[in-house]
Amino acid sequence: MPRCCTLSPAWTSRRPSPTTSAAAPTMITTLPNGVRVASEDIPGPSACIGLFVDCGSIYETPETTGVTHLLEKLAFKDTAHRSHLQIVQELGLAGGNVGASAAREQMVYSYDTLKTYMPEAVEVLLHCVQNPLFCQDEVDRQLALAREELQALHKNPERFLMEALNLVGYSGALANPLIAPEDALARINRSTIQKFYHMTHVALAFEVPGGWLEEKDATIMTVMQTLMGGGGSFSSGGPGKGMHSRLYLRVLNKYHSVHSFSAFSNVYDNSGLFGIYLSTQTDFVAKAIDVAISELIAIAIPGEVTEVELKRAKNSTISSVLMNLESRVIVAEDIGRQLLTYGCRKPIDYFLQCMDDITVDDIMAFARKLLSSKPTMASWGDVDKIPAYDYVCKRSL
Repeated sequence: MPRCCTLSPAWTSRRPSPTTSAAAPTMITTLPNGVRVASEDIPGPSACIGLFVDCGSIYETPETTGVTHLLEKLAFKDTAHRSHLQIVQELGLAGGNVGASAAREQMVYSYDTLKTYMPEAVEVLLHCVQNPLFCQDEVDRQLALAREELQALHKNPERFLMEALNLVGYSGALANPLIAPEDALARINRSTIQKFYHMTHVALAFEVPGGWLEEKDATIMTVMQTLMGGGGSFSSGGPGKGMHSRLYLRVLNKYHSVHSFSAFSNVYDNSGLFGIYLSTQTDFVAKAIDVAISELIAIAIPGEVTEVELKRAKNSTISSVLMNLESRVIVAEDIGRQLLTYGCRKPIDYFLQCMDDITVDDIMAFARKLLSSKPTMASWGDVDKIPAYDYVCKRSL
């Protein structure tokens, strides 16, 4: 379920954040799996560890409305290897205290204990978040409590109005109710919760032959990434933020089971990868991968990409390049990369002209070159329903 999380405090020293004081600096560490850890060494015997998950009601679909509210109540119950009683006993031995809090854009799981019990606390916390069972009898108990909470909400005008403001003030995902409505409580069950909780993430890519050394192809790839674009289902962005891109219009607007769908590139001197990253409900992942392949193939088909689309993508890419020039760090990195790759620094006008000269035929030719290589695919989460690699290879030919 977690796409990223933050643990605090940790026990190792890392680089201090410039925004914190020298007395208790915040150390930021990114682990190999992408998890970010923020830690502070606060004097005293006690500690608190928190796991922040990029999840919440904005990710709910009409089918899973209200599940976030239930997840808060189902935290630290029976798991794959621990019963709720065992968890309570471990907490008692460690003098620990746990809690969970759900919001529209994130969920927080916390564990307070003595510093000497921190290793055990981390293990218990991660286990409870990653391996919940969602037993139906426990789900039924929490649904009953949620109904009582819903009734109490109508007796609390301030809280009721704060919730109502989001419902009438926003359209789209931010308007999703954080407190499960009565009709949602009537249909939520164990299966509904598992479907929302266990997401599948996939990265599907093809080789970029030549890498940065193939200047024209590298420039076409940059524009094509903007052309395809994409993003998350919870935010339409705005002009220049992806709302006009192909993946946003053709995928995120059409398939509500898809939570994120975006083009990406990782390019080096002589090679690279270009592809699509997606996250979706597990039972939709096979279809989502098929859609990803179809979108990559479509770029290579005559008449699929219009002049209007390409012009918009070129203008957006050029604007991004010019805005990046305002950052000294980015400029320095660009100078260094060009010197190492080309042996000289080419003026920015040269690259801007290269972008402006790109045609629809250039996009098609580059896409065909990409698709002539075998796909590379990586997945994370509930991967049981991901189609076989051989199928993906045949589908992309």
